Amino acid sequence: MNHSTSKKNILIFIPAYNVGKKIYSVISRIPKEIFLENNIDLLIINDFSSDETSSEIEKINKDFDYNFKVYNSETNLGYGGVQKYAFKYGIKNSYEYLIMLHGDGQYAPEELPRFIKMFHDDNLDAVFGSRMKSYKSALEGGMPLYKFLGNIGLTFIQNIILGSRISEFHSGYRSFRVESLKRIEFENKANYYHFDTEIIIEFLKKKLNILEIHIPTHYGDEISHLKSIPYGLQVLLTTIKSKFKK
Repeated sequence: MNHSTSKKNILIFIPAYNVGKKIYSVISRIPKEIFLENNIDLLIINDFSSDETSSEIEKINKDFDYNFKVYNSETNLGYGGVQKYAFKYGIKNSYEYLIMLHGDGQYAPEELPRFIKMFHDDNLDAVFGSRMKSYKSALEGGMPLYKFLGNIGLTFIQNIILGSRISEFHSGYRSFRVESLKRIEFENKANYYHFDTEIIIEFLKKKLNILEIHIPTHYGDEISHLKSIPYGLQVLLTTIKSKFKK
């Protein structure tokens, strides 16, 4: 049996923090065909939401016959903390790949088959969606100008510091080979948004292969819990520190 065409064991994990208005539609938009071609489980991580997220998850559980796991956290883990939970879960349960799909609809579930298609290349350690492979598409998708310019500026500086050529450090649409996650340190990383940058730095340090694919940008009415300026400063600090850390 050709290894690369066999069914993959994939965990799609969904960070869900106060996404009661969005999460049902996110799950309903996941393309059905991916479940026929692979062994896929969904892990919804309800990060101590205070809105109707829990009851929406119950509705999802009733209405869709996917293999669901739900983790209701007793405290707020934070964006990085949720990913650490998912990474450990993925490793412990011997999945081959993990995909992070945000519960707030900011990233299109319709793109999932494109990520999964890339898993046939055994040389890839991670596949990330990038909104900045096309500046035009990012702006047309409603990315606010200050975020657009901030994203380009931050990424430019980070690439200089790290000697990398990444088109976007700040996308949350990410997938990982689980074997590759075992090779990096993630437990000691931040529980906040700059966790994403720290993971890229770990991958670069270990010379692991990241492929970026273009994804459409969508800014609707979802609430961002990200404060741009503190985030930007934290990311820069993390990047500079990593330069001096052996």
